Formats: sequence, C-alpha cells, structure tokens
Amino acid sequence: MLKENVMKMLEEKQTAQDSIELYKDEIAYINEKELISEISVTETDSYTRFFDAYIERVNKETEEMIAEETPSNFLDKPLSFLKENIEEFAYTESPLFEMIGVEGVTLELDDVFRYYNVLLGLKVQKKWHDVIKTYLSEKISGGKFELSFNGNDGLWDVNFALDGVQGFHEGMSIGEAYKLIYTLLFNLVAETEK
Repeated sequence: MLKENVMKMLEEKQTAQDSIELYKDEIAYINEKELISEISVTETDSYTRFFDAYIERVNKETEEMIAEETPSNFLDKPLSFLKENIEEFAYTESPLFEMIGVEGVTLELDDVFRYYNVLLGLKVQKKWHDVIKTYLSEKISGGKFELSFNGNDGLWDVNFALDGVQGFHEGMSIGEAYKLIYTLLFNLVAETEK
C-alpha cells in the first residue's frame, strides 16, 4: 500500500512542480524502493507540508466542534496550547496521513496522566499485529501505547503517548508534533512492507 501511495504522490507532484520537498525518512524509503523519478527532491524538516490539512478543535466532553482552524496559524501554536485548553482536542486530516493509511489524528493532553496523547485509526492488515506491536514497543519509551484491531472498520485503533517518542520536547509547536507523529507512522507502515 505505502509503495503505491508514495509513487502516486511523486507522480502528482512531478506534474505540478519541478522540485518537491520530502522528509529524510521518505527520501530513504524512495531510495530503498528505487522509486526515484525525474523530479528533483530536496530534504525538508518543515511542518509546512501540513498546511493543506483540515483541523478542528473539539470539546472532549461533548465532542462538539469549537472551531475549524487555519493550519498556517494553528500549527505554529506551541504544543502547550493543548495543556492550556485541556478540555479540547485537535482532530486533523491530511493528505500526508491519508498516504500512509491514517484517516485522521486526534491530539490531546490526557486529563489524568498529563501526557500528550495521540489517537488514530491505521489501515494496515490484521496480520501485521506483531510487527506493529514490536515497532511501537521499540519506538515509544515506557511502553505507553494501546493497540487493538477493529474488525468492523478494518482499522487498527492506535493510542500512544507522544511524550515517549524520540524527538519530543515540551517546547515544540503543534506542527512539529504532527511531523513527529507522521514520521513515526510512516516508518511503522514501511516496516509492514519488509
């Protein structure tokens, strides 16, 4: 799935522009799978690739939308915004997440344990349970994650503490947090293809 989706993304970007920006892990994947195209690729660390995302701020208790956010403004906010607004969570859909089989990502500060919590549905076959569990065990310190397969939707319900992911720091922006989440998940999905 990932290989086909990455190839499709490269083809779309190739027709639209002369050069595209990709993350280090994406470039490594493209090189490993020999998906290099005629297009010029440059490495970026910017979360501006999420500027085409759909973002909602939602009340945790009622699940009513508080506001639809403009990515260019919301992603620049410090992650501590979710701590200051603990009664809210951010729900985000992005073409980048769709490319790796993630329908949407919820990011919030856990009311009880006070860690940044990520919830999502991951479209990967059930047979990859051991690979997913091993990967998350290795990449999320403290083993702060939950994983269950939802047979009705054909999705893995994944819940993990962002605080346990290497590269996390309290001073990061919400956009940097989404890039960290995306990179973790991109590499997870790539593991299922090995």
